[in-house]
Amino acid sequence: MSAKTEVKCGYASALAGIDTAAVASLFADHSRIAMLDVLMDGRDHAVGALARAADIAPSTAIGHVGRLEAGGLIVSRREGRRRLVRLAGPSVAASYEALAELSHETAANGLRASKRREQFAAARTCYDHLAGRLGVAIADAALAAGALREDFSLSDSATTWFKRLGVDLEALSPRRRPLLRVCTDWTERREHLAGTLGAAVCSAVLNAGWTVRRPSSRALLVTPLGEAQLRRLGIAADLQASA
Repeated sequence: MSAKTEVKCGYASALAGIDTAAVASLFADHSRIAMLDVLMDGRDHAVGALARAADIAPSTAIGHVGRLEAGGLIVSRREGRRRLVRLAGPSVAASYEALAELSHETAANGLRASKRREQFAAARTCYDHLAGRLGVAIADAALAAGALREDFSLSDSATTWFKRLGVDLEALSPRRRPLLRVCTDWTERREHLAGTLGAAVCSAVLNAGWTVRRPSSRALLVTPLGEAQLRRLGIAADLQASA
């Protein structure tokens, strides 16, 4: 057996039992991507709402939901006559964002699409944490203040700094999920904060009224109160959509 053949066989055995192609195929459909994009806010959505977002018939959406659930990307439950759907977890959101980062950006088709894209770029939720210019600006400010080290680990001053954002680090209960994970932002091509801490920051700015959810979207609007409070923390990037 040649060295070339041995390497090939070893590579194949390393992938035994991992059907990556089957998972990748679930993302390879524009309707399913549109549905997953809605679900990226980490909340429950009715199948009918997903059908409208993808501009497909409800019966077609039900078929896509079945495939996505069988593939482990989503979970669903019944609430009366409605079937509610959500992402299966943060790993699915991370996979979606990684694919978006690898994808080439296409031109927005029309004013409405251009406005929606700019709103996403300004501020949005990425599953349960903040993304867009807002998410990146918070990470940058934490680094500049010394709350995060260059390797994105928490420094001794992190507790004090994040408390100003409304997050009590000491109160975050240990979970199987990492306390802090770094996620690459596909619109900014920069890092923002994920993990338990990222989720806590997102909840804090929403609960304090610094941001509000835009209707029928995971894009966020930074309120005047939020702009003022964020500026006090050294977060003064362009957080508003220009379109």
